[in-house]
Amino acid sequence: MWQYILKRILQFIPTLILISLLAFAISVAAPGDPVERLLNAAQQEGAIGSQRVATEKLKAELRHRLGLDLPLFYFSIGTMADPDTLYRFPDKAHRAMLQRLTRHYGNWPYVERYYHTINAAIDTVSHFGAAQAKRLSTEEKDRLLRVQFDLRSLQELESHDLIIHKLQSITRLLDTAQLAVLLPIARKVKSAYEAILNHPEKWRAYIPRLIWYGTRNQYHVWLFGNQPWFRENTDPSKERRGVLRGDFGISFRDQQPVIKRIIERFPWSFTLSIFSVFFAYLIAIPIGIYSAYRRDSWFDRASSVTLFILYSLPSFFVGTLLLVIFANPDVLDWFPEGGVQDPAIFDPNWPLWQKIQHWAPYLVLPLITYTYGSFAFLSRQMRVAMLDVINQDFIRTARAKGLPERVVVLKHVLRNSLLPIITIFSNIFPMAIGGSIIIETIFSIPGMGLEIYQSILNYDYPMIVAVFTIFGVLTLIGYLFADIMYAVVDPRISYGKK
Repeated sequence: MWQYILKRILQFIPTLILISLLAFAISVAAPGDPVERLLNAAQQEGAIGSQRVATEKLKAELRHRLGLDLPLFYFSIGTMADPDTLYRFPDKAHRAMLQRLTRHYGNWPYVERYYHTINAAIDTVSHFGAAQAKRLSTEEKDRLLRVQFDLRSLQELESHDLIIHKLQSITRLLDTAQLAVLLPIARKVKSAYEAILNHPEKWRAYIPRLIWYGTRNQYHVWLFGNQPWFRENTDPSKERRGVLRGDFGISFRDQQPVIKRIIERFPWSFTLSIFSVFFAYLIAIPIGIYSAYRRDSWFDRASSVTLFILYSLPSFFVGTLLLVIFANPDVLDWFPEGGVQDPAIFDPNWPLWQKIQHWAPYLVLPLITYTYGSFAFLSRQMRVAMLDVINQDFIRTARAKGLPERVVVLKHVLRNSLLPIITIFSNIFPMAIGGSIIIETIFSIPGMGLEIYQSILNYDYPMIVAVFTIFGVLTLIGYLFADIMYAVVDPRISYGKK
């Protein structure tokens, strides 16, 4: 058995690597710039003072802290035309433009020079507009804004016709008495682009090339944390420890560590999941056993109809109905209408038993909503599994030996009918971290389900990736637990050498 467990754990390694790669791919491919999202959150929280727009220095510092100024992976597969420094350009759209232009013309030095010329032109136009703001007319200011827009568009365009159109538009806009001093800037951009056209090396794009970056890459930092070479000139308090040590990054919503938010929300979802599973099995297994043993009796038929009705009722309907009936001052005001505690009277310093007494009324209705569908499904599964076993030959043999009916049912039939129930039970591990979005929203429970829902609405990708990764790990643990339990309940299953 122990050899089998060790073997299964070793088999988890490639699966976990694949899960980590998928999670990292999701975080990288997510739309938007994480630096911009974090800065927006900082502005909303007042973390960067009265600045409306973060400086480039602040952006660069945050990119370095997050490891976004490093290559994506240990290596990349490209062509001889591809540079090994493309990752240094912060904007995704700009990187895409540079890569496409380079692969089309094959002359990276000229493409890079063209990009830097555009950046210099944007800075020059901006400084000119700020310095001459009082002397320029409204029309000229509008022309300058359109020139800046066209220049920024060039940073994302690779189509020859569109680039020529933008360059011509910039020249026309600057062809006035006050703005003519900026025409040399437009000519420099045009000359830089013409240099790309006049020095093509397209053959480079047809020769494959492997670019090796080593451990200085984003995936390595995301997985293992900051290395000594990365922490140079960096505040140790901002050190990232990596996913393997429980650090999933910073939430885009409030700049709080993701693992801290999970630790705060997880206990409520886990408590509801565990108790709902406990009550579901406590109710479902006896009903399933008795229904199978008394097949086609009035109890079997009545329980089947009742359980099918319960299973068909959606959880949002049942939860809302329970609130309307049992948390309504106009009907039955037996339970609180939502939340998990009363902030006016709850004291964190209370002993545990007093806290449980305070929380219990808040969790009754959510537990009922969690449980009713589960025990309806489990009891049907238990009944079907019992019926498959109860008429087999070894059960007839046990009865022929004169064993009491109670022993036959509870020892021989039940034990051999538990395999489907164990399979279902193994799924509670990922369910415990995921919670229920609908139920936690209806009852205002601060659990993982509500947190995931809010993260999706707010595009909080670090939280989404963290939950995705933890889901995968817990699913593997659940499968291993199920395999072990199979051997415990069924003597025909053995993982040892025969």
